[in-house]
Formats: sequence, C-alpha cells, structure tokens
Amino acid sequence: MESKGAQFEYIYEKPESLREVKTHYCPGCGHGIVHKLIAESMDELEIQDKTILVAPVGCSVLAYNYIDADGCEAAHGRAPAVATGLKRVHPDKVVISYQGDGDLLAIGTAETIHAANRGENITVIFVNNAIYGMTGGQMAPTTMDKQVTKTTPYGRDTSDVGFPIRACEMLATLERPVFIERTSVHDVKNIRKAKKAIKKALQNQAEGKGYSFVEVLSMCPTNWGVDSQTAVAFVKDTMAPYYPLGNFRDR
Repeated sequence: MESKGAQFEYIYEKPESLREVKTHYCPGCGHGIVHKLIAESMDELEIQDKTILVAPVGCSVLAYNYIDADGCEAAHGRAPAVATGLKRVHPDKVVISYQGDGDLLAIGTAETIHAANRGENITVIFVNNAIYGMTGGQMAPTTMDKQVTKTTPYGRDTSDVGFPIRACEMLATLERPVFIERTSVHDVKNIRKAKKAIKKALQNQAEGKGYSFVEVLSMCPTNWGVDSQTAVAFVKDTMAPYYPLGNFRDR
C-alpha cells in the first residue's frame, strides 16, 4: 500500500503454535481470532511443548485442529473436570480448558463452579457467543433478552427462562480464583486486550498461582442470522452493555 510516496508492506507471521490448515469456522466467527491469541501467547511464553488443550463438545471441539499442542477431548461440559485430572497428574504442564457458552454454563455448570471453587491451577478460556453454535443455533444460558434463536423464535422470554448468566460475576463470588476477566474480539482494541488477558491467564498457571478465567465475547453471524458487520455491532451494542468488559480479579 502506497501513501504519500512511502511504501508500506504488511507481513503476517503465523504463530508457531498455530497449525497452517484451512478453517472450518463460519465466516465472521470469533473462534479463529481466539485461537490465534492463544497460539501467540503460547509462543511468547515458550510453553508450546508443555501445553495440553482440553476441547469439549461444541464449536470449541474444533480447537485441536488449529492449536499445535497436545490435546484431549472431553465429554460435553466436562472439560474443567478433565483439565483438573490432567493437571493433577501432570503438574508441570499448562492445561487449557477451552469452552463455549452452552458447554460451560449449561451442562457443565457444576464442573465450572467447583473447579473454580477448588482453585485448580488451570486456565479456562470461555468463548461467549450467546448461542449454541455447532448444534444449529438454539438458546444458550448466555442468549440475550428477546434474542431470536431456533428454540426462541419470538425472542428469549426472561419471565419464562430467566436472564442470561454472567459467568465472570458469578465466579467472582468465589474465594479461590486468582484471575477473572471479560474481554471481546469485536474490534482491534479489544482483541489486543483479550490477548493480554489470555497471556496473563497462561502465565499465572505456569507460575503456579491458581485458577484463571478469561471470558471472550464473540460473534456468531451464521446462527444469529446476520452479516458479519451486524454481528460485530451486536457484540458492541447489545452484549457488552449486559456483559461489561474488564477485570474482575487479579491477585
């Protein structure tokens, strides 16, 4: 790109911990961005050779296709339990529990709360796209009030099914977690903040500090039934006000 006589060249360097394969994710999905941030953090912390990624059922299960590290698949909702076992058997490893909202806050609510309450020395990366993605777009525990899904064609009715669950706020009531932060990948500024939080969460574990939790607000244009630009606006204007971005704990 030329500007005022100067020549600019933009060069992308793929993180070593990110596999060079064709993506399976839908256009506009935020999972790929989060994968890149995890891989960059692994490279910078030099932990690729001792990282174990736990991927449960959902769009999150595809993570092992892209992040070049040892991996273990978990049953739906059981990633924190599997991560706990792996970490206790291999305390020298860095164990990542990579989860979506239906997995972490529906079938896996108990595992999520109790792993955090015990203060397990693991890192949980929680991708919140306000819907069940892999199974076709049903209402998730994080689906917004009045949001249309396959199972809420007239919009989520909070008088019937309750309000969306705020994971960070819930976990912040517990004593043992050392790091809790909510981030987003809807624009460059927030992607940079998400990278910083993910790296911090991994570093905490490498240093033996305890349980770290990073929530990432993300887009799902396909299951929301909108284009990519509208999805970005939905995260910014609808999700972020209800799920405020920022740090909830850093010990």
